[in-house]
Amino acid sequence: MPIIDIHIHLSDIDSFHQTAVDLSKVDYTAAGLKAEFDKNDVVLGIGMGVTEQTKGAFPDSTSPNPMGLNLEDRVPPFLMECVGINPNRLDGKHALEELDRIEARLQAPEEAGIKLYAGYYHHYVYDKIYTPIYELAAKYSVPVVIHTGDTYSMNGLLKYAHPLTVDELAYQQRGVNFMICHLGDPWVMDAAEVVAKNPNVYADLSGLVVGDRPHFERFMNEPLFMDHFRRALVYSDHYEKMLFGTDWPLAPIDLYAEFVRRLVPEQHHEKVFYENAFGLFPRIRQRIAAL
Repeated sequence: MPIIDIHIHLSDIDSFHQTAVDLSKVDYTAAGLKAEFDKNDVVLGIGMGVTEQTKGAFPDSTSPNPMGLNLEDRVPPFLMECVGINPNRLDGKHALEELDRIEARLQAPEEAGIKLYAGYYHHYVYDKIYTPIYELAAKYSVPVVIHTGDTYSMNGLLKYAHPLTVDELAYQQRGVNFMICHLGDPWVMDAAEVVAKNPNVYADLSGLVVGDRPHFERFMNEPLFMDHFRRALVYSDHYEKMLFGTDWPLAPIDLYAEFVRRLVPEQHHEKVFYENAFGLFPRIRQRIAAL
């Protein structure tokens, strides 16, 4: 079965390099990612743009917009990109320049959407600072992907990353589609309700486990851990709005696919692993056709 991995990283972020070496044991390079794609029948990935200006600064308040996949000189042909947004640079004398650069980038065919790092950056997603971003999303018919739940940095603030904040945003911006990353973990029931209530909200199942095979085996064999997510999926009952993502390099793709196959009932696998991506990311069909 072909797979679309809608949540990976390919940026020069110190914590990602460390995780790849110490925890997930993956080759954090474009070549390493392509090898994992080929091994697991992944036909396309979507990378979440993010940058840091100095080692270990993520989330970096000085990073210029748009943030991209800067581990390579360009976006590899087997990937698309969600442009990352640093909201701290959208309020000031250079805000218009920042927005112009974001808009110019969104016109590139490899751009699949926009990524907000809620929690990492200390702004609620419904704050007015993001209004021009949602206007661009509507103009170019691309979704807005939102980090929710636990942050991979102690400098994040969880109140900004709670999935319930997306409910107010979805109500305000009915003309834009949104994706809740990581099913809002640990607030998965709240995320499930936001998805079920709002026709313009989806969720991905990425980043729920970080590490190598021994780590995955420990959690996949813990019923309480697995039921934590299954309960939310059953409650939401919208498998057509759930998407597969790994959050690579936080986990090897084969292990993560095995984990999600255990979570999601088999009759929904084709939707979650492949079909649902086309509904949320309209530009991927043309990208896949060009491969």
